[in-house]
Amino acid sequence: MMRNSFRLIVTGCLAATLTAHVRAEETVLPPASERFQGADIEETPDFQRHLVPLLGKLGCNGRACHGSFQGRGDLRLSLFGYDFEMDHAGLIDRVDTDDPASSYALHKPTLLEPHEGGRRMEIGGWEYNLFLNWIKGGARPVAADAPQLVDLEVSPAELRFSNADEEQQLRAIAVWSDGTREDVTCLSRYQTNDETICGIDQQGRVTSGEAGDTHVVVFYDNAVVPIPVMRPVSDQTGDRYPQVAAPTRVDELVTEKLAKLGIVPSESCTDAEFLRRVSLDIAGTLPSEAEVRQFLADESPDKRSRKIDELLETPAYAAWWTTKLCDWTGNSDQQLNNVSPDRNRPARDWYEWILTRVADNTAYDDLVEGIVVATSREDGEDYRAYSERMSALYHAGSETRFADLDGLTYYWARRNFRQPEDRAIGFAYTFMGTRIQCAQCHKHPFDVWTQNDFQEFQRFFTQINYARNGSDRQEYRAMIEELGLQGERGGQLRRKLQQALNDGQVVPFPELVVRRPGANNRRRRNRQADNPQPQTARLLGSAEINLTEIGDPRTALMDWLRNDEKQLFARAFVNRVWANYFGRGIVEPTDDLSKANPPSNGPLFDYLAAGFVENDYDMKWLHREICNSATYQRSWRPNETNAGDERNFSRAVPRRLPAEAAYDALVMATASDDRAETFLTDLNGRALAIPGVPRRNRRNDGPDYALTIFGRSLRENNCDCERSSEASLLQTVFLRNDEATLEMIDRPDGWVNQVTRQVFGSDSQPQQRRDGNNARQQQRRLERLQTNLKRAQDQGNENRVRQVRRQIRAIRQQMEQSELVEVEQEFEGQTIDDATLAQLVESAYLKTVNRKPNDHEQQVSAAFVKDADNPIEGLRGLVWTLINTKEFIVNH
Repeated sequence: MMRNSFRLIVTGCLAATLTAHVRAEETVLPPASERFQGADIEETPDFQRHLVPLLGKLGCNGRACHGSFQGRGDLRLSLFGYDFEMDHAGLIDRVDTDDPASSYALHKPTLLEPHEGGRRMEIGGWEYNLFLNWIKGGARPVAADAPQLVDLEVSPAELRFSNADEEQQLRAIAVWSDGTREDVTCLSRYQTNDETICGIDQQGRVTSGEAGDTHVVVFYDNAVVPIPVMRPVSDQTGDRYPQVAAPTRVDELVTEKLAKLGIVPSESCTDAEFLRRVSLDIAGTLPSEAEVRQFLADESPDKRSRKIDELLETPAYAAWWTTKLCDWTGNSDQQLNNVSPDRNRPARDWYEWILTRVADNTAYDDLVEGIVVATSREDGEDYRAYSERMSALYHAGSETRFADLDGLTYYWARRNFRQPEDRAIGFAYTFMGTRIQCAQCHKHPFDVWTQNDFQEFQRFFTQINYARNGSDRQEYRAMIEELGLQGERGGQLRRKLQQALNDGQVVPFPELVVRRPGANNRRRRNRQADNPQPQTARLLGSAEINLTEIGDPRTALMDWLRNDEKQLFARAFVNRVWANYFGRGIVEPTDDLSKANPPSNGPLFDYLAAGFVENDYDMKWLHREICNSATYQRSWRPNETNAGDERNFSRAVPRRLPAEAAYDALVMATASDDRAETFLTDLNGRALAIPGVPRRNRRNDGPDYALTIFGRSLRENNCDCERSSEASLLQTVFLRNDEATLEMIDRPDGWVNQVTRQVFGSDSQPQQRRDGNNARQQQRRLERLQTNLKRAQDQGNENRVRQVRRQIRAIRQQMEQSELVEVEQEFEGQTIDDATLAQLVESAYLKTVNRKPNDHEQQVSAAFVKDADNPIEGLRGLVWTLINTKEFIVNH
């Protein structure tokens, strides 16, 4: 009896499901291409649902036609049809409701009147009939209470092909807030994100191309829906797919996608490859020779995970990820003019503020909160007290640093971040990884944002001001008079303020001011009476905020970043971190998280973003989750299935070192063993510890030139593309012939000099052979110059700093050249025994490419050193050769 009851329940549920499905299909309105195909049609189309999408389908509101900023033929439509009021106003004068067929708006696209855009519809076609019936129905605009589009259902939800030139048809169903469901396949627009993988026509028919995967995107009204398209690259799919180890959730999600594509991942990389890769990726630093030897000798099964943990605790990790965060937040000397009495400090203060929090593993959302809601004054503090507190930070002997302050106010002080629209664009870029600048002028072509969305969002930033003379003018003037500077102006005043600050005096400081709407001064209130400012703002795709009810609109922004259901805040960071480890993001470009640019692996992206949030925005959790995966530890060597794969993470893709890592790698590879072993812990002289981007009028001193040609971000624009990983001829010339590179190899504290002294004994040290008086004179002069350099830096005298640095370089070159000439002359014709030479060759490889040479490389290298005029020249040539290999300059 129970079995029969169960059968009845199942049968009843199945019948109910089938009935519901049939009813759902019955409630879907047929497409407009069917309903308006014949004559004598009584239905009146809707302006928003039918006519505007039709104009988009026909190209009428595109950039090349009436959607351009100037319009065409005295008719301007909103680009991509987002402004229904504007579009209706433009069309209404071109329609004749008394004689609809005589409407000018119908004559032009049917060529009854000359039309520069050519024929767009045929008389009697469904497009024509739809337009005609809208006019017949009174050409009505969108009603104030019109239903809103709530969903666009596209089927199939995923397309899979087996061969080229196969076809599948998409179907798009619009779901409206009044419950209406309509087939809008004929009114939707379509695009493919990769024409080599598949094509799509404007009827929604997809045609397969080469093997691989991409997305097609469906646009209707304000909906943007991406659909995955896949064609396997091999027959190893389904039951034929081999067993692949997936020890972590990351690996499971990556492998699930690879299995659909018939891509078999590469084997695991070697220990040497892993150590080099993870050291560069986590800490921007090569492993030292001793570190490589120790790691290769370690047979513990957990040595890779232990190395990850070890690197995450190093100062180099904090410095490298601070540099990345400075890229995304825009730390640049060029943009920080006159934002502090000490003009040399803002970029350094910015860097150290972030560095302190990364080193402490402050939660990412808390770190960002310190930027977003940063304030200058403490509670109850007046302007003078604020200036006294800030001045004390810069006085000699101060125990408090700028990094100890709660907020990073300089983020709001940048020269390219002053206008509300600039702040809206920059804020979305930095913290949401989203490009909204298109919506500043028109509807975003690849996302849901409209110009109205942009305008409402930018209102959050209208009340924020970085006041360079403070917000208390009277107190500012009083402080200037107390310093005796009331007659000074411009650059002269700024220089004297900096000198006064250096002398331990209290000077007036700029401050970040956030005014509540309606709380401005009388002159501003009078202007607002004639031109009232909106008192509300709207979060992107979210709630409207009454700005008069909150003290600081930025608090609403921070709450929204944390709580928005789209999780763009977490996703932006996750995506950028993933890109650091794989050379490309799960979404690529990394700063374009938009509907039309979906992730290559959606489940993977969802998992990491959710895990990041659930683990309280723990940055180290994210690094560990990625680096401990087998996916990250894959070899760069491809197999026959994944040689062309760069978007599904089936192998490591070799990538050129970032600028700072490349320069530091050069310094470290040519340094003595003692110095090289300190690179993870001692940031002094490290390129990745340079805080900002120098002003353009500065001479390229030190590493600046190298960092520029290797693609360091200028931090001027809202684009991750400002950091370049592209190879160039200038990079090759620098590595081969630049004076800076050759000096690194030959420097006194370099490896070549170290080996010379170790192999040939202490008697060979050139310092002992150099003329004593001349050496002492050069040393004393160098010490004087270093004292002068510090004084010029303290005074902020950049011209003097550049001059003294040139003098220091010149005297160091003289000292180094005299050493090397004497060494080469003394040891010309001498040799190194085979065992020692073999050890030196192995050391050279371990220091540069971080692996042991194979037998062939060992033999060729040893012969090269022996054939040189002297051992020093041979060793120098070997190091030069190794740093000029592709293996050295790429991370693999």
